Amino acid sequence: MNPDLPQAARDQQQGIVAPDDIQALCESILQQAQQVGGGKVADYIPALACVEPEQCALTLATLDGKLYQAGAAQQAFSIQSVSKLYGLMLAMQRVGDELWQRVQMEPSGQPFNSIVQLEWEKGIPRNPMINAGAILVSDVLVSHYSASKNAVLSLVRQLAGSDDIFADADVHQSELNHGSRNAALAYLMKSFGNLHSDVGEVLDHYFWQCALSMSCEQLARSFAFLANRGICPFSGNSIASHRDTQRINALLSTSGMYDQSGQFAFEVGIPAKSGVGGGIVAIVPDFGVLAAWSPPLNNYGNSTRGMYMIRELANRLGLSVY
Repeated sequence: MNPDLPQAARDQQQGIVAPDDIQALCESILQQAQQVGGGKVADYIPALACVEPEQCALTLATLDGKLYQAGAAQQAFSIQSVSKLYGLMLAMQRVGDELWQRVQMEPSGQPFNSIVQLEWEKGIPRNPMINAGAILVSDVLVSHYSASKNAVLSLVRQLAGSDDIFADADVHQSELNHGSRNAALAYLMKSFGNLHSDVGEVLDHYFWQCALSMSCEQLARSFAFLANRGICPFSGNSIASHRDTQRINALLSTSGMYDQSGQFAFEVGIPAKSGVGGGIVAIVPDFGVLAAWSPPLNNYGNSTRGMYMIRELANRLGLSVY
């Protein structure tokens, strides 16, 4: 038995945590989450404002192929900033350490769409998990791929093991029509010489990527390599180097939940990424991936019920990495 596994994983190997108990636990936590109030569906993107707020889903995908789900786990939704992980991985593979000359790896302590911080720091984003950083990553992809959207979509479908994944055209157009603040971030970086491609092309890629539509099950499967040292546990394929996997998980721990990342690390203790579509994915190294979805967001842009579900499941199974 591997002593480095989380306690829950060791318990599973010893038969202490029965699969039926985990399934029942997921269903119980989802029922509790449905009673959690507060939060507001993102309305600054009109296409997201129309989403039914009471929808709720929870998935746990373990590295040995087991899947535990509750609620609308098969329902596709706009993953928004969760997609930043796919773009970041491609950019890291394409340009290597050169990337970190153009974007930092520090927590921001500011809202995810802050313009002031970007001005202070002369067009170099604090990290690739905030909007400015992800727009910079989109610039790298547009600059280095002849068809950057196809590169991202091919990767996502490969990781999720599903060809039934697309960008929602209505969400994409809605973001293009209401993306003035993100455009301001892009033009500010351009003014400092830190954006190399045409701003319109970069923003189009960024908005398209955010409009990817996936289910909790697809998200959980697609990020299993981050829990398995860069190796997809389902195909055995090497997706990322061990070093890049460590770096991505470190960024998620410090910045993945925006300026609520410190609280999440304190209360939950696993790397995670959220999106304003209401989705959250959380990585448990050597064990698996948790994914939750519920549209209403708190003031930080994180799903209120999603935060509850991930926290309760991680705490009940003893999954903290600390």
